Amino acid sequence: MAYRYNKLWKLLIDKEMNKVNLRDAAGITSATLAKLSKNQNVSMEVLGRICKVLECDVGDVVEYVDETKEEFLHEQR
Repeated sequence: MAYRYNKLWKLLIDKEMNKVNLRDAAGITSATLAKLSKNQNVSMEVLGRICKVLECDVGDVVEYVDETKEEFLHEQR
């Protein structure tokens, strides 16, 4: 399974926040922020904290990407 947090980064821009602001406001670690930056899995607790700070829903910060489908489409190009 793969997740992308592109929506999160766009939302931060819209709210005029940077990653450090988010880290501090949500009470997450630098390591967790690095995981988000690398599109790695993070806990639902972390996503919940982020959503609380940004006043949004989980779907506003993360999207699921079907790697199998994406690989197939890439091979077709």
